[in-house]
Amino acid sequence: YPTPREIDISDLLIQELLKQGTFESKEETRQREAILDKFDKLVKVLIYNISREKKLSEIDAKEAGGKIFTFGSYKLGVYGTGADIDILCVAPRHITRNDFFYYMHNALNNSIESVTDAYVPVIKLKFQNIPINFVFARLELAKIPNDLEIKENALLKNLDEICVRSINGSRDADEILRLVPSLPAFRTSLRCIKFWAKRRAIYSNVMGFFGGVAWAMLVARICQLYPNAIAGAIVSRFFRIIYQWKWPHPVLLKPIEDSPLNFRVWNPKIYHDDLFHLMPIITPAYPSTCATHNVTQFTKKIMEREFGR
Repeated sequence: YPTPREIDISDLLIQELLKQGTFESKEETRQREAILDKFDKLVKVLIYNISREKKLSEIDAKEAGGKIFTFGSYKLGVYGTGADIDILCVAPRHITRNDFFYYMHNALNNSIESVTDAYVPVIKLKFQNIPINFVFARLELAKIPNDLEIKENALLKNLDEICVRSINGSRDADEILRLVPSLPAFRTSLRCIKFWAKRRAIYSNVMGFFGGVAWAMLVARICQLYPNAIAGAIVSRFFRIIYQWKWPHPVLLKPIEDSPLNFRVWNPKIYHDDLFHLMPIITPAYPSTCATHNVTQFTKKIMEREFGR
């Protein structure tokens, strides 16, 4: 349990994070909530319009539904001023990704950028000065009810790999939040580690470092190892433990899950490619993947040097 010294350190840490602008104001948070509400309504209107174009009856088009979920820093509760919002749109089976991207372009007056050839195809835009990243997944359901939950693996049945990757951003975030013993300790620690990693220029999946979800899983693992610790203690233990980590031993938040759905899950005993992951951090939701496959010998050395520092 926390010592008086650790309590003082945690208070100082929060004060410093507030000073550095890693928290946003209540007004900005309300603005984000209003934006999400607008996009939820927009998605339902788009799905209705596409459904009518595809000759569905008025009743079926209205019942087709559609729902948005968040993931990334917003979902994890560690976003600050100017941070983007990652949104997943879930649609019924008669709506294709091309339909959705085309109608989104028209609805937003073409003021968006579609990156369709990415590992996860994404629509990028700025709305009321907040960057938005939109991904899309089509489920094998005739209608998407408002109370839909996406944690059940059965929902992945008959989905293509792009849809699975798109939907798993939100499923992974849900699992991370479920698997950490203390959300306040996790969130404050993660804010600190993310801020540090950005300051040290080692926060970038594309550049071969760790991306947002990898940092979140690392911090979550330390929180699991010290379930009663508060942020000040988690942060100091984070560097000690990660610096001594015996890579390529993987970082796991829970045992890797198997399923009759037969999607590929990370397994270096079966898949030759997985053997070459230098600092594997494995996502918790089925099908588990390596969030750090871009790490090279060069970026690994840089990160280890920074952990030691």
